[in-house]
Amino acid sequence: MAENDPRKNDDNRYSWADAPSGSPFPIAKDGFSYIAAAAFVTLVLALIHLPFLAFLGLLTTVAVGLFFRDPDRLIPTDPGLVVASADGKIIFAGIVDENPFLPGPVMKISTFMSVANVHINRFPVAATVEKVVYYPGKYMVASLPKASLENEHNAVFLADERGRKLCVVQVAGLVARRIRCAVKPGDSLDRGQRFGLICFGSRVDLSLPPEARPAVRVGDTVRGGTSVVANI
Repeated sequence: MAENDPRKNDDNRYSWADAPSGSPFPIAKDGFSYIAAAAFVTLVLALIHLPFLAFLGLLTTVAVGLFFRDPDRLIPTDPGLVVASADGKIIFAGIVDENPFLPGPVMKISTFMSVANVHINRFPVAATVEKVVYYPGKYMVASLPKASLENEHNAVFLADERGRKLCVVQVAGLVARRIRCAVKPGDSLDRGQRFGLICFGSRVDLSLPPEARPAVRVGDTVRGGTSVVANI
C-alpha cells in the first residue's frame, strides 16, 4: 500500500477496504430510489394536509435511510483471517459434511441480518470471483436451517490467493426480497471490500475449507469486514 494511500490507517493491523467516504452518514446507492420514493410520498401527504400520515411518512423515510446506511469499516490485515461478510448474529458455525456449493465437507458460518443491521455484504478474504450463480426460491424466515437452500439465494464462488475455494451465499428472507451482487467472474477484491447487499436483512452463509478454525460461536454479534469469524 502506498505511503499516501487514503486507505492507510495509523494502526497497521487494520486498513480501509476502500478509501473512506468522508460522509457523516454514507448511504448505499441502491437505497437512493427507496429513500426518494418514501420522501416523495411524505411530501405529497404534507401538501394535501394530512399531518399524521405525513409524520408517519417522515418516520418511514428516516427508517429507510437507516436501512441503507453504508459505514466505512477498518479491515484487519493479519494474514489468514476470514472476516464477516455481513453485520448480524452468528446462527451457525461448524463443519457440514455435504453442501451444494463446494465438494466434500466445509466449515460453514452463517450470519443472520435483522432489519436493524447494516445490509452491505463484503468479501471475507482477498479473492477472485470464479462464478456467480443465482437460485430462485422461497421467502421463509432466513434464520431457519432449511432457508439456506430453499430460499432465493445468490452464490459467489471464490478462489483466494493460494487457490483455496470458498463460497459466499446471499440468502433472501421473509422481508428481504432484493439481492444485489455487483461482482462477476474474473473480478478480484480485497478482504472487506463491498460486493453487494440484501435489502432489509436476511442471512449470509460462508463455506470455507474444512481446515478453517472458527473464531466465533452461535449467538455472537459480528460486523461485516471488521469481525474475524475464522482463521485459515
